[in-house]
Amino acid sequence: MTLAVFFGCAFIAFGPSFSLFVFTVAKDPLRVIILIAGAFFWLLSLLLSSLVWFIAIKASNSQDLRLQRGLLMFGVFFSVLLQEVFRFVYYRLLRKANEGLAAISDDDGSAISVRQMAYVAGLGFGIMSGAFSMINVLSDSLGPGTVGIFGDSQYYFITAALMTLALTLLHTFWGVLFFEGCEKSRWWVVAAVVSLHLLVAGLVHFINPLTVQLILCVFFIMHGGYTYSQESI
Repeated sequence: MTLAVFFGCAFIAFGPSFSLFVFTVAKDPLRVIILIAGAFFWLLSLLLSSLVWFIAIKASNSQDLRLQRGLLMFGVFFSVLLQEVFRFVYYRLLRKANEGLAAISDDDGSAISVRQMAYVAGLGFGIMSGAFSMINVLSDSLGPGTVGIFGDSQYYFITAALMTLALTLLHTFWGVLFFEGCEKSRWWVVAAVVSLHLLVAGLVHFINPLTVQLILCVFFIMHGGYTYSQESI
């Protein structure tokens, strides 16, 4: 049963993003490079936010529960803002490197479009974010133990997988919208991406346990991101 839960949740969480990678990225070496670099930039943001979090925890009073909760909220929102800063840095880097990237492109020497870069970079952000949020959950799903034995929800693993799926795709759509906003100087689009990222992070981290209503809310935001990203293209 544990193997069934492991593979089922893994396929739910990463199946769509893996399919996108296989059918739209894997055949183009240039896109693979951009995806890996995007994942690396997300890792850099995680490293810096973790460092700030570690310093804040060590410098604070661990017995003050109110302060610790405040630091948790600060850590979550600071991490989100840092991710978006690194997304902007990556956008600037790709724009400057676009002519150089054309030299190794197979498409008759033409540079990859900004929209394609936005999609692939966003997918890189999403895959790495999903991997870090789900890997420990998948490890626990292999057992030993019984989910819900102490009165907790028996749907913990499936809800975690669904949330990882949503966040992975959200990062992809946010990447498209963020790059489009920067490219066309539509700063309200950039602000909307950052605001939605903060909103989703707050919903996921501070509403416990995950409910059907919360999952539907996140999926509704994901659908809105998909719809608008399609219109922008």
